[in-house]
Amino acid sequence: MTEQGTGWTGGQNAFGDFAPGLVHYTDKVLFDEVWERDSLTKRDRSLVTVSALTALGKTDQLGFHLAFARQNGVTDDELKEAILHLAFYAGWPAGMAAMTALKKIIEEDA
Repeated sequence: MTEQGTGWTGGQNAFGDFAPGLVHYTDKVLFDEVWERDSLTKRDRSLVTVSALTALGKTDQLGFHLAFARQNGVTDDELKEAILHLAFYAGWPAGMAAMTALKKIIEEDA
């Protein structure tokens, strides 16, 4: 963790002055503190986050975190395999929705 933070502004970009509390906890606590802890790599945190969002069917947030996982070193093949595995534990519709989101991200990046 750093004293100054990472400069993350995703909450601010999404909500500006509309929801200052959510902006604070997103930018300063979640991304400046939790994501910067040393106990897990950002790559591992991304896999955990993608897994949780897939299992919960939270596709609005999943798109961002699939792209973020790729930035954090998770390969497309690893994401595909994780989603396939999750489909059996989280439910087939959740797996299909997550794979659809990943396919869209990969195709947009091509």
